[in-house]
Amino acid sequence: MSSLLDDSLVIVLAGGAGERLFPLTKDRAKPAVYFGGPYRIIDFVLSNCINSGLRRLFIATPYKSLSLNRHIRMGWSVVSEELGEFIEILPPQKRIGEQWYQGTADAVYQNLYSIIRENPRYLIVLSGDHVYKMDYSRMLRFHQERGAAATLAAIEEPIADASRFGIVAINEYEQVTGFLEKPKNPPSIPGSPDFVLASMGVYIFDTDVLVSALEADASQATSHDFGKDIIPALIHQVPVFAYRFSDENKKASKYWRDIGTLDAYFEANLDLCHVNPEFNLYDPEWPLRTYQPQAPPAKFVFAEQGRRCGQALDSVISPGCIISGSTISGSVLCPNVRVHSFCHIEDCILMPGVRVGRHARIRRAIINRDVLIPRAALIGYNE
Repeated sequence: MSSLLDDSLVIVLAGGAGERLFPLTKDRAKPAVYFGGPYRIIDFVLSNCINSGLRRLFIATPYKSLSLNRHIRMGWSVVSEELGEFIEILPPQKRIGEQWYQGTADAVYQNLYSIIRENPRYLIVLSGDHVYKMDYSRMLRFHQERGAAATLAAIEEPIADASRFGIVAINEYEQVTGFLEKPKNPPSIPGSPDFVLASMGVYIFDTDVLVSALEADASQATSHDFGKDIIPALIHQVPVFAYRFSDENKKASKYWRDIGTLDAYFEANLDLCHVNPEFNLYDPEWPLRTYQPQAPPAKFVFAEQGRRCGQALDSVISPGCIISGSTISGSVLCPNVRVHSFCHIEDCILMPGVRVGRHARIRRAIINRDVLIPRAALIGYNE
């Protein structure tokens, strides 16, 4: 297994504009959006890589990447350059032409110079804006044992939801026979007529096969996308297999989320406040890394029952937060949030540095970082 990992290189595509998450993506790339308190969305795929033993990573960042670059620099200097390990950011460099990244495949194609210099046998292509836990080394072993030239990870989804995903058609040997983008009449899983296999945006390629495919795609007028162009073309040329998602989250249902909309983002965060949330942040066997600011412990002050009492109920409270004589319920507070007295905050997400003035009441709201909520503000009570 160690030789397989040593022969592998990862490129994380962290450049989606995240238009459906606007205005959270007004000043930052989607992978840099906060999730679950101190984390950023990209932390989950990077933690998967480190936990899988993959320590040669490129991160392609074309879109509003300042906060993401700073986060990577401050929180992910965890590998040893002396051992040939790295986590390296790849901004657009116009090595191929004058255009920026034109699609997921083009983002890899424009960085072939950097990839080929590392001489990997296998290239693992990941999306930086999904939340899940996965051991990529298992998928890598599957790729080798099947003699695949390309392998994509897939998760079972109800056939009624197929129009939201790229759907993979397979035969009884797990070999991919077709790939359809958001189809109206999707092919079901053999033996499971009520389910389809949805692509997760996780790919493993033999590097020489991918280089040839990218060069061929670059010469054509396509959308330069892995799901729409590269995979459908390779299916008819080389063995392409589907790997069933093996979830390290250790729950009854498999957890993989594309936090693509404000509603999905809101609900996925608030689920973390439940007694038994769908996504487990607290598993010591699968640690989740991030940049942790140098902040003191969270503090709750004033215990004047019936008048003002600093308390948090069914909530996630990050370091540096001070709850001063207010009630927090079912909410996620990122680091260094300050809530002054006599406030009531219910089912909210407060990003780092938020300040809430006295007597404010906030319900079912997302408050962006460093926002000052004025005294006696009322948010979320009058449509």
